[in-house]
Amino acid sequence: MLESVLNQILQAQMTEQLEAQRYERTENRQGYRNGSYPHQLHTRIGTITLSVPRIRGGKFTTELFARYQRSEQALILTRMEMVVNAVSTRKVAQVTEELCGTEFSKSTVADLCKRLDPIVTAWNHRPLSDSRFPFVLVDALYLKVREDGRVRNRGVMLAVGVNTDGYREVLGLMLEDTESEESWTEFFNWLKSRGLRGVDLIVSDDHGGLVRSIRQQLQGVTWQRCQTHSAQRAGCLSESPEG
Repeated sequence: MLESVLNQILQAQMTEQLEAQRYERTENRQGYRNGSYPHQLHTRIGTITLSVPRIRGGKFTTELFARYQRSEQALILTRMEMVVNAVSTRKVAQVTEELCGTEFSKSTVADLCKRLDPIVTAWNHRPLSDSRFPFVLVDALYLKVREDGRVRNRGVMLAVGVNTDGYREVLGLMLEDTESEESWTEFFNWLKSRGLRGVDLIVSDDHGGLVRSIRQQLQGVTWQRCQTHSAQRAGCLSESPEG
């Protein structure tokens, strides 16, 4: 997904520099597209290959590669929000300006949103059977979600896997009203239906419904309590008054 999103952003920046969409006839056009060349970008999820546009008789310029590393965390959070709240023009405008160092026009942002929406949906439902994920971390977050014109808090089930090459990968996100054994069971069944396999260790907090669902849906897999949650629990207990 990251590779697709960044390639779409590069194409949008090309549109801004040319002041014209692909095949658009306009007096404002500043040049013509002339294919692309590959450029490798090293990220925390591995090396991805981007298609950098070329301008016929000119030079395409972008700050994306220089600015990416310090913007990576913001982009990851934006990707998560895209899955939960769908692609919004406000978020896309923010992340493109942060990555490229320039503000895109409203029409370019709107067009970029249309192209990103199916990419985001396909990514969250992609098959997982091509890789093994020996280590999986699951957790629930609570985010503000816009539904029917209203904003309310909803739970987001999240799974992050570590593949056999040692790279982390978000396996999927699912919206639920509450965190319960039933909702976690639905989430694990969804991951398995997409091909999740080869799990040896799963890490989570010790929410009762979650742990029961893990033992039922991922039988034979070793479960371990997340050390962060354990430390938080220990801190709370140490600060509690003695009874």
